[in-house]
Amino acid sequence: MRSALCVFGAAALVLLTTGAGTASAAGPADEDFTIKDSRITESSGLAASHAHPGVYWTHNDQDQPLIYGIDSRTGETVATLTMSGVGTPRDMEAISVGPDGDIYVGDIGDNRDGTWDHVWIYRFPEPKQLKDQTVRAKQYVVKYADGPRNAEALMVHPKTGRVYIASKNEDTGGLYAGPERLSSTGTNVFRRVDDVPWVTDGAFSPDGGTLVLRGYFSARAYAWKDGRLGDDGESVGAPFQGQAESVTYTEDGSALMFGSEGKQSRVVRVEVDKDRASTPPPSQGGGSKAPSEPSGAAPADGDTGGFGLGIVVLAVATALVIGGKRLLRRP
Repeated sequence: MRSALCVFGAAALVLLTTGAGTASAAGPADEDFTIKDSRITESSGLAASHAHPGVYWTHNDQDQPLIYGIDSRTGETVATLTMSGVGTPRDMEAISVGPDGDIYVGDIGDNRDGTWDHVWIYRFPEPKQLKDQTVRAKQYVVKYADGPRNAEALMVHPKTGRVYIASKNEDTGGLYAGPERLSSTGTNVFRRVDDVPWVTDGAFSPDGGTLVLRGYFSARAYAWKDGRLGDDGESVGAPFQGQAESVTYTEDGSALMFGSEGKQSRVVRVEVDKDRASTPPPSQGGGSKAPSEPSGAAPADGDTGGFGLGIVVLAVATALVIGGKRLLRRP
């Protein structure tokens, strides 16, 4: 009996340490996944690939012209794209794939409170092969009709191909529409078409009928009508994330994928339920025209925000577990 128990114990140990042989296996596409690439520490934008099912494009909040393709089945990087033909980025914040199959990257951040008189959009065809490669990109100069803005959300409408930018400001943020077609030789003036108090990213549904805008603590889905927000929107069950920075629809439109900054950051799937009429938590209010954030509560770029609270909770939980183990070891 003792030898049998020893054998059983050894087998159990092997299963625990190897994850029963399934820990390294690929999971289903378009489900929750962790970005494993150690180079990606500030994933600031997220876009579902049109050419490669289950792959998501992302980039750091950085000044390097690098775009990463992540396989949602494994969380591994399957392509690193180096943009050529553009200058040195200043603050890349958003990414989207247009109906033409091109990838659009928004170098639209301005942490200096809107002191840059122009920002940039980069655009290049989505590569047909997933591999490390250099891609030739076009660079577009962007200005706002009402002066410089700090922004983190860039959305390309899946039907018209028109580019929209949402500025990031607690009181006077706006949704801006670009020209019908971007010009690589002149200045592209974006004009305000609606109000959005605080937005860190946004995404159109594949059919173009809905625009989801997220902030640090909430997200709302709006009917899209005639190039404007058509209603006050419905609350979307966005997950709590330490530095909530990105959102995109899955390619089939069945779910939203929410991402955040940080090392080995988690991307969380939230099912789309068109019949749901949920209400945001009392602390976040309701009926406003954007994801509202508590005054002064939004963390600045680089700040961990709610992530610090997560660390405290984890520390307390760890202490309780260790304490319990010590009690169990007492005679």
